[in-house]
Amino acid sequence: MTKIRFTPLLDDLPATVPFVGPETQERQRGAEFAARLGANENIFGPSPKAIRAMQEATSEIWKYGDPTSFDLRNALADHLGLAAENIVVGEGIDGLLGYLARMMVQQGDPVVTSDGAYPTFNYHIVGYGGVLHKVPYREDHEDLEGLLACVEHTGARLVYLANPDNPMGTIHDAQAIEAFIERLPKTCLLALDEAYIEFAPDGIAPNSKMLFDNVIRFRTFSKGYGMAGARVGYAFGPGALISQFEKIRNHFGMNRVAQIGAIAALSDQQWVSHLRDEVSEARARIGEIATQNGLSIIASATNFVSIDCGRDGGFAKAVLANLVREGIFVRMPFVAPQDRCIRVSAGPKADLDLFAKILPKALDAARLEN
Repeated sequence: MTKIRFTPLLDDLPATVPFVGPETQERQRGAEFAARLGANENIFGPSPKAIRAMQEATSEIWKYGDPTSFDLRNALADHLGLAAENIVVGEGIDGLLGYLARMMVQQGDPVVTSDGAYPTFNYHIVGYGGVLHKVPYREDHEDLEGLLACVEHTGARLVYLANPDNPMGTIHDAQAIEAFIERLPKTCLLALDEAYIEFAPDGIAPNSKMLFDNVIRFRTFSKGYGMAGARVGYAFGPGALISQFEKIRNHFGMNRVAQIGAIAALSDQQWVSHLRDEVSEARARIGEIATQNGLSIIASATNFVSIDCGRDGGFAKAVLANLVREGIFVRMPFVAPQDRCIRVSAGPKADLDLFAKILPKALDAARLEN
């Protein structure tokens, strides 16, 4: 037994992580997955220009990355129509959410989110002693009215909203988001997660040039740019807010090769358009597979589709376990009633053909078990 004394907060936290990675599951099952369709990675991959830029940069990996991400922030500023001072770059949205929690949350502070929304946000909030107040989804959408009511009831200074949503893939249009912001107390900061925005139709995100005093928006190169392994995320908002990150962020957290790759990826919007087309076709294929098996889907504006298994969470969990047993990595929402679904990432034809082959067997086995 260690005699090292940890903080009381650490003693109270569970020994857990937000997600169990597919690599861990592969080690547990003693074999690689035949189809990796669970982590919402963009399996179609990054721009060839980004790959080439990163390959060329590896010979100088002995150098630290620019701690200010100057070139990347300025490229993003041009892309968004903002000033570089309005942008902070970090180790994926996950890393930036951790910094935000450190900036905003003290022991016992109320924080509002949706019940079943992105668990990494919850992980960071609880890790700094915050108290989560969770609002149920309404018809598989995050409930804007419910979130507002909860903020007002609890006096929370931080509320989280993903648009498009994860894990359901549903959306609110820009007009609804702007109305939500208008009604949000000015003392409450909205953390607006737009990780999947590149896959959403026009009119979903407020104009990027619109800066709100109490809104910070998060985006990433993991999804629409196919660079999840590079861990490049960014946030933008008013300069007075963004500047606070400089006090607490890991200034050498962004590696040099990832920064260079992100700049190249950002410059190749034709490839981003190509990826959108690939994802759209894959979503349609997942819908066809669901229909062929007597199931329905939740309309998605992301690079994944939630398939309604038609029963409760226990049945969906059995379907998922049977898919995993057969080498198909998928995930599922973890809160009822959304846990009636399994969540399948958009993937190439070979992966989805294998999913189509295994899903009927997984459903049959689940029916026998339930």
